[in-house]
Amino acid sequence: MAGSVPPPVSATLPTQSPITATPAARAFFGRLYDGVRSGLSQRRAWLELVDRNQLAKPDSLAEATARVRKNWTYFRVNYLILLSFVLAISLVSHPVSLFVLILLLSGWLFLYMFRSEPLVLFNRTFSDREVLGIMILLTIIVVFLTSVGSLIISALMFGLAIVCAHAAFRVPEDLFLDEQESAGGFLSFLGGVPNPASVVAARV
Repeated sequence: MAGSVPPPVSATLPTQSPITATPAARAFFGRLYDGVRSGLSQRRAWLELVDRNQLAKPDSLAEATARVRKNWTYFRVNYLILLSFVLAISLVSHPVSLFVLILLLSGWLFLYMFRSEPLVLFNRTFSDREVLGIMILLTIIVVFLTSVGSLIISALMFGLAIVCAHAAFRVPEDLFLDEQESAGGFLSFLGGVPNPASVVAARV
């Protein structure tokens, strides 16, 4: 008499839940994409920016200041693209600082914004407030105690000097602004971009 064969036992392996963005993070990046796309649609023609026929030395500091204000209002998107380009070149030329900055941004994204489950390290569960405090502390250390902060500030100052020099020498007589553009602030074209604090507030 043959013995009965026990039914096979199926072993279920624990599966890791995929990293998904929280609703607040999805809303933040969605509005960020729409705001940046809307801002880029307002950029001026680059040939208009570099028109050498419109370059002239200002007669006084007051005239230079007035030119900077009007040119910034008209070319602000182009100037911000230029500042971003200078910052990108500086980071690429310093790969260590770029790597550290990428690690920091990855930490914010995957340990805070995109995390849908509690963070567990060394058999300890960290709350959202604790993770936020750790990330803020790491950001302060990276920005103020390493070369990353000085590199970013130097690149922005250099780019800002280029922008101010161009805006001071570019004669804005041929530039025409409508009332909405004239009343716009420093970053008014990015009005649709959400505040990152909204994502933090949603988690805390």
